[in-house]
Amino acid sequence: MKRNLLRIVTLVMAASLFAALLTSCKSNDNGSKKDDPIIIYSSAEDYRNEFVLNMLKEKFPDYDIRLEYYTTGNLAAKLKAEGKDTECDFILELEASYYEKLGDTVCQLDDIVDFSVYTEDLVPESHRYAPWIRMSGCIIINRKGLEDRKLPIPESYDDLLKPEYKDMISMPNPKASGTGYIFLLNLVNERGEDAAFEYFDKLADNVLQFTDSGSGPMQALISGEAMIGLGMTFQAAQEITKGAEIEIHFFEEGAPYTTYASGMIEGRQNDERVKEVFDYFVKEVTPLDKQLYAPEPIYKDRTFEMENFPADIPYGNMTGVFDLDLKEKLQDKWNH
Repeated sequence: MKRNLLRIVTLVMAASLFAALLTSCKSNDNGSKKDDPIIIYSSAEDYRNEFVLNMLKEKFPDYDIRLEYYTTGNLAAKLKAEGKDTECDFILELEASYYEKLGDTVCQLDDIVDFSVYTEDLVPESHRYAPWIRMSGCIIINRKGLEDRKLPIPESYDDLLKPEYKDMISMPNPKASGTGYIFLLNLVNERGEDAAFEYFDKLADNVLQFTDSGSGPMQALISGEAMIGLGMTFQAAQEITKGAEIEIHFFEEGAPYTTYASGMIEGRQNDERVKEVFDYFVKEVTPLDKQLYAPEPIYKDRTFEMENFPADIPYGNMTGVFDLDLKEKLQDKWNH
């Protein structure tokens, strides 16, 4: 009798434990578990990634939110290769042109994003990605460093070809960096494809390094390795505010620019956790990022100011900036 009672109690306890395990592993509609990590892919700078991640973790302390960084080119290639089977839930920053090639790998965002708040030139017809930043490039100069070397301040792209600037210039690689690509496209539009590539072949003789990321030239300037950088306007403004002895210049061709956007992998909109985090990211994190780091306009009725940021940027000719076929063609032709 006692043995039978003990057996019954044991079976009841086992059944209760099994039920508890099933409850704890209950899945969301898209098959993810409640305690699965929320994975974000990003090509943004480290300090902006850290800012975003800290905001999200503070808002959602019960969620395991993780962020993985990739250069623009590597991120685009990774997403294209993985498709909907990727572990990524949503994308913090990817150049807008790549989203068109991703197609239905990313979901439509009409139920999450109010596209009416953005400037019309940044809103995609597909509504599969939301504007994140408008980003321009500039020529960053260490005037003191050049003057100490008794060198003139360059006033044009052709000036950068002068032999006295050998190993003093840093530029992002257009194959790996969206920042590098916009400088290439701008000169292709201004001079023609053959002349532009001929120019960069000559410039390569003076380039200390073609960096993998858009922030690479800024780092080379700060460290003193380079005296001239082809980099991001907002990043240069930030470093000036911190005390860096550098200047922002725009040559006659104007400032090259592009836009970066955020998106969500198809199917993840069915996970209420991911949807909740992305909604907060779009509505609260994105405008604060503009206020702190990237003030160029993306909203119709909201403007932002940053100390030492140029008031009137002379934007250059960026015809084809959203044409990914053109981008792939030009990148394939690049050989540095």
